[in-house]
Amino acid sequence: MKKHLLFYCLFSLPLVLIAQKINENDTITQLDEVILLDALKKKNATGSTDSEIISAKIFQNYSPVSMVNSINQVPGIYIFSGALNTNRITIRGIGARTLFGTDKLSLYYNDIPVTDGSGFSTIEAYDLENLSQIEIIKGPKGTAFGANLGGAIILTPKKALGRSTNFSNNATIGSFGLVKNNLSFNHFNGKFRIGLQYGHLKTDGYRENSKFKREGLLLNSSYKINNHQQISLLVNHVDYTSQIPSSIGATAFAANPKQAAANWAAVAGFEANNYTLIGLNYSRTFNKHLKNNTSVFYTYLDHFEKRPRPLGFLDENTMGFGFRTRFSAAFKILNKLSNFSLGGEMYKDEYDWDGFETLENVDNSGSLKGEQFTRNKEFRDKWNIFGSLFVPITENFSSQLGFNINKTTYDYRDLFNFNDSNKSAKRSFKAIFLPSLNLKYLFSDNFSLFANISRGFSNPTLEETLTPDGAINPKIAQETGSSYELGSTIFLLERQLKITASIYQMNIKNLLVGERINEDQFVGKNAGKTRHKGLEIGINYAFTLGKNIEISPFLNFTLTDHSFVQFTDKGQDFSGNPLTGVPKTRNTIGVQSNFLDHFYWNITTQYVGSITLTNAADIRSDSFNTYNSRMGYQQKLSTHFTLGFDFGVNNIFNTIYAQSVLINTRGFGGREPRYFYPGDARNYYASFRLGYRL
Repeated sequence: MKKHLLFYCLFSLPLVLIAQKINENDTITQLDEVILLDALKKKNATGSTDSEIISAKIFQNYSPVSMVNSINQVPGIYIFSGALNTNRITIRGIGARTLFGTDKLSLYYNDIPVTDGSGFSTIEAYDLENLSQIEIIKGPKGTAFGANLGGAIILTPKKALGRSTNFSNNATIGSFGLVKNNLSFNHFNGKFRIGLQYGHLKTDGYRENSKFKREGLLLNSSYKINNHQQISLLVNHVDYTSQIPSSIGATAFAANPKQAAANWAAVAGFEANNYTLIGLNYSRTFNKHLKNNTSVFYTYLDHFEKRPRPLGFLDENTMGFGFRTRFSAAFKILNKLSNFSLGGEMYKDEYDWDGFETLENVDNSGSLKGEQFTRNKEFRDKWNIFGSLFVPITENFSSQLGFNINKTTYDYRDLFNFNDSNKSAKRSFKAIFLPSLNLKYLFSDNFSLFANISRGFSNPTLEETLTPDGAINPKIAQETGSSYELGSTIFLLERQLKITASIYQMNIKNLLVGERINEDQFVGKNAGKTRHKGLEIGINYAFTLGKNIEISPFLNFTLTDHSFVQFTDKGQDFSGNPLTGVPKTRNTIGVQSNFLDHFYWNITTQYVGSITLTNAADIRSDSFNTYNSRMGYQQKLSTHFTLGFDFGVNNIFNTIYAQSVLINTRGFGGREPRYFYPGDARNYYASFRLGYRL
């Protein structure tokens, strides 16, 4: 505690970078991140693969505390956020039936895979203020990034730009005891580049038993050996502790959405996480036609969870390492420039977890750790070999053929019941071939059409590979599916108006579903087929009023028709019913405005339709609309100092809504099912930024 007080005394004046020299003619304003990052954003998914970039222009609409609202602005993707530490990402309905956490997609941090060996990704481990952009590949078409059914999310950390040395800091305070501070140092001299960010976040939370505290340190550096070689080092360390309010039933939600689930509140349930990522990258340009990028990386997670009975305390450690390499080559076919890439990725981790009994009502916190009742270890190997060939067939028509070959192995050992051979087994899934074909036709500079056909997969999680009594389930299979997509991009009114639209259908078989076997324990099984159909539209219009007023209204719309094609569970046939856990419609509407080059004001509203909560489709959540606003002022004080102010309001009209839901939950001990995670009530935040440039 004393060290944090000292830190804030030393850096009580928040700093933020304003200007950096890129070359003799270009000056980029760091404070106005919309200009900085939108001008420099670059897609990792190259060729004709379609992806969406979330950069500072979207970040500026929302609070710097979380990236959830920024990601939810993109059509086709939605994050169910029960708390800062409880997020479940769904892309085109994939992942909606996962009960806790995010799976069925690949998460990358600076081109380093950070999804663990069982397929889970933890986006809350990364600070939004450390990111320059987020790239989203929807569906399995991004073969170089895993070919998961849900797609891939690529997080790109900020780095020093231009030849400069600068310090920056952004301090934010707000409702529910919010205190957030982000301090950064950036330097680039033409050969050596370093970015160092320290972040602190603390909040009491809106609900009972929902305090959250996070400390994070990011080092992103590189050294240019010569014109052909560069080496980079990335270190990301996060230490956070979060109380767990969990879900509540409909009666409790209506009576008092601030309350925590009674069993979690009784034991003051929480989780503590200590996470480290270290990545070393070497890039080499052999000649103007051939390049290579290779990374080696190490990850470590120490996770502890204090849970109510009968779950017990959970003590986990996950240690992983791997490498990723990709060769890129350019060559000509029939006098047309083509591109070819070929690479591989290996990830291995060791997952250890121990369970201890929860002894209740023996101290002021309501519980103590009792006797150990489980001890487990699992070794997980995951290999990907991938490649793509981009060929411009004509001047306006191009194609990209890609493939991914995945091989996954689980080696599970029950060390508590080591004499029981049924509870220790190796599960090796067959290698799976995942092709993808992208086509793009450019009718003009203002109108293009693209199409995709691809195949994807999802591995079962650890829990899904076990039977209710903890033995290996030899019948569990990988979830697979095919995706079909057609889309278009149109520019009108001298390219001030941009319209993007796409329709898709995904057919999934060997559907992995979670079955609740007691109050907070689930097992998985393959249970049929689903069909995911949808329409996604994005409209952005930017125009100028007079000399110093810019207005940019936008609309993002999602319409889904996801259903069970074939699904029988416990003797009941749910075929034809809507897929659980997916809102049928969503939209985000907003207006961004900039005045006199110093002041901005952004207003957004996000609508989420009702969600089917049971396979029988007899219970649904209520639809809701939330409104948010953020405004700010920025000014250059001198050649060295700049400052900025921001003020924002979330949930302006104090809507009561469920930000996340559980599906097919059941009540135990006469209690009602707990479906809902209430969203935050109206809350405010304000930021002050000041920067210094040498």
